[in-house]
Parts: sequence; structure tokens; C-alpha cells
Amino acid sequence: MVVARIEDGHIHILDKLKEMVRLGAGLDKKGILSEEARTRALFCLERFGERVNDFPQGSVAAVGTNTLRQAKNSRLFLQNASEVLGHPISVIGGKEEARLVYLGVSHSLAAEDGKRFVMDIGGGSTELIIGEDFEPLHLRSLDMGCVSMSREFFGNGKLNKKYWKKAGIAAHLELCPVRRYFQKADWSSATGASGTIKAVGRVVNGLGLESYNITLDSLYEIRDIMIKAEHLHNLDLPGLKSDRQPVFAGGLAVLIATFEALKIKTMQVSEGALREGLLYERLGRIQSEDTRLKTVSSVQRRFQISQKHARRVSKTAHRLLTACEKTWNLRLEDAELLHWASSLHEIGLAVSLSGYQKHGAYLLDNADLPGFSFEEQDWMSALVRCHRKKISKKLFKDLPEKNQQTALRLVVLLRLATLLHRSRKEETAIIEKIAVNENSLTLQFAKDELMKHPLQLASLEQEAHYLKDVDFELKFSS
Repeated sequence: MVVARIEDGHIHILDKLKEMVRLGAGLDKKGILSEEARTRALFCLERFGERVNDFPQGSVAAVGTNTLRQAKNSRLFLQNASEVLGHPISVIGGKEEARLVYLGVSHSLAAEDGKRFVMDIGGGSTELIIGEDFEPLHLRSLDMGCVSMSREFFGNGKLNKKYWKKAGIAAHLELCPVRRYFQKADWSSATGASGTIKAVGRVVNGLGLESYNITLDSLYEIRDIMIKAEHLHNLDLPGLKSDRQPVFAGGLAVLIATFEALKIKTMQVSEGALREGLLYERLGRIQSEDTRLKTVSSVQRRFQISQKHARRVSKTAHRLLTACEKTWNLRLEDAELLHWASSLHEIGLAVSLSGYQKHGAYLLDNADLPGFSFEEQDWMSALVRCHRKKISKKLFKDLPEKNQQTALRLVVLLRLATLLHRSRKEETAIIEKIAVNENSLTLQFAKDELMKHPLQLASLEQEAHYLKDVDFELKFSS
């Protein structure tokens, strides 16, 4: 955990906390996270929570990565984890993790000309990125990490050549699909980030092999020392902390294979990585440089979504939300989700007009959307899926149960906004008053307005029937 203060657009680190939980070590072959691993993580988050329990909501960014992407029972764990931390925890995809890593690294190093290769070895995945300045250009997340590789090839603690050879082959197989691209990408420098690579850097320096950087020869030297030790119990490497030792061999195997496959000559070590990337991402949002805005705009262009119509729907949805936010206890995050869903509600038209809300939900569930967490994509998918036609509460099953009522309310607002602009014009029936209760919404239109807009009247009558099926009452008059 990193705690920082933002002053005049700059980030000042105030505190750092770190504990080795190794959540991935508790993941079995069926994708179930063990009780022991969950307990370790919850106790850690409880301690971290004491540091941030007074922070206002929205000021803490907490994310889960590879293990929680794979774990089949992650939902309950995430609910418990968010409670003990005192702030929501999101799960991010591999490419989003890579993007944030690059953001953290690029801000921690001096500016340089040309493209930069960045690598991060995590517990269950390895991120490879090529970027220029602060912009990532190519992102890949590979399914191998220091914990998973150590469990598979060095789980018994033995360090003989046979296990190193097997680990190397496995790592090269993972690298094979991306090797050619990264070899030919014409990058001028290589940088490594996070636990394994920082630990290797300390060992390289402790052994006196290199002053600042990591080379392939220095990696081979460390591997030879480990082979001579024969077992983890006998291992004594200068600069290697005891809590890193059990997963060091797997991480080193990944790093050696990457150097070999991509023909890396030398690699510098960065202090910045995912955590710092999250800080700079938050700073960007504060300074109106929200990555999500760029993503939504890019998706609109790619799928030929009418930005003009999306804006008018979003504007009306926001007006309705403003009238309801106090009674329904809606937050800024809810307003943002409603805006994103309004902006992308027609994405499914790129597939087919028939049932386009279903196509849109599928696209939002499965697309790589930089800046968005898996949870945010689930929310947008649910809202877009339910923004027209019949609605069922079962469609919210992928959302936490405590949030399903909020999801239904946001759906109601999105449905009304799209309905009121069905003619795809700025002009709509004038609403003079909006009254709201827990499970009902009343729209008071200006005199004779509904008579002037017979299509909207018919649509409102149909909508009242749809909403009645989910125990929500829509009333309107003119």
C-alpha cells in the first residue's frame, strides 16, 4: 500500500506498507481460493484498513490482479475484503494491470527518446509493455508469475538443474506467441518493476555482479549459485529477504527466459509499478485526464455509436438522477456508471438491431476497456442489457446482492432517458416536476406535452408495464 498527498498536481509519497500474503499460493487446480489464503489476506487488509479507515470514500484505489481474476470463489472474498479494508476493492484485467504498471514506471524514470520496454513479474502473471513517454503502445499479460512457477517447479524446495530446465521451457512456451513482436518493436531501453525484479536487482548488487543494472550473465550467475545450494534451506543470497525466498526461483526462471527470448542485454530497475500507476491514474482523473473518457470515445468511434445521441441521453439521465439521488442515496460513482452506460448503450447496434441490448452487454463484458475494472464493466453490461424491452432482476446476478437495488434504479433512469429521446432529437416532452419514492417515480409533464408527443406517451405506457414486473411503479401525467 502507498499513501500519498497530491499538491499542485504533484504526488508526494507519505507512507508505504507491504506484507507478503501470496494469495496465489492458496489457489488450487479447480480455481478455488483456500480458507487459509483468504484468512491471511483478510488479516493483512484489516491492518492496512487501520491506516486508511478515516480516508473519505473514493480516495482509496484498491485492486486485485491475477489470482482474483482466476479464483471462482472471489466474489465472497472481495465482499469480506472490502469490509475489513473499509473501501471497495476492484479486480482489473491483465491489460489494465499492464497499463497501470507502465504508468507507474514511466513517471518514476527520467524522460528519454524512443520506445521503452517494461516488464513486471507478479505472483501469477507477467506483464510486458512497450510504450513511449507516458503512453503504452502494446500490452500483454502472460499467465506465469513467481508464485505459480515456484509452486509448479520448485514446490519441493529442490533447486537442481532438472527443475530449472523444466521451468525455463514452460516460460519460453508462454513467451513464444509474443516473442517476435517484442523482438522487432525497436525499443531503446528495458525496465523491470515490482517484487521479483527489485529482489534480483538487490541480489545482483549484493554479489557485486553489476553496479546498477541486471544482465543475462548476472542472472545465470545467480541461478548457478542456487543450483549449487541444491535446496532453498541452504540458500543464502545477499540482499534476498526471507519472505521473498520461497518464490524467488520461479520469478528468476521467468526473468531469465524473458531475457533469452527477447534478447535483452541490460535492464534497469524501477521503483514505480502498479501502486504508483494507480496513484497517477487517480491524479489524471482529478486533472480531467480520465483514461475512461478516452476509452469511451474510442469505443464510440470503433462501433460507430452516435456521440450526439449518446450525449443527449446522458444529459437527460443525469437530470433524472439529480432528482432522485438524495432519496435513493446515489453516489458520484453511480452517476459516472450511468454516464458510461448512456454513452455506450447503442454499442450492440454494430452487431444487429434485433436484441441489440444483448449484443451490447456481451461486448461490454468481454472487451478490453482501459481505465475500467471488471466490476465497472459488469455494471455497464447490466445497465445496457436492461435498458430496453423486458427486464428481469436475474440479469443483475453478476453484481453484489447489496448493489442490485441501486442497479435497478440506474436501469430505470437509463430506460427513461432513452425512451424520452426515441425520436433521436434534442426536443422531448417537457418535464416540470419529478417526484420520487423508494420504489416509484412520478413525472409531471407540462400541460398537453404528452398529447404533442404521442410516441413518448405510448412508450411511457409500455414502460410502466415493464417496470411493474420488477415491482417498480412509474406514474406520469400532463
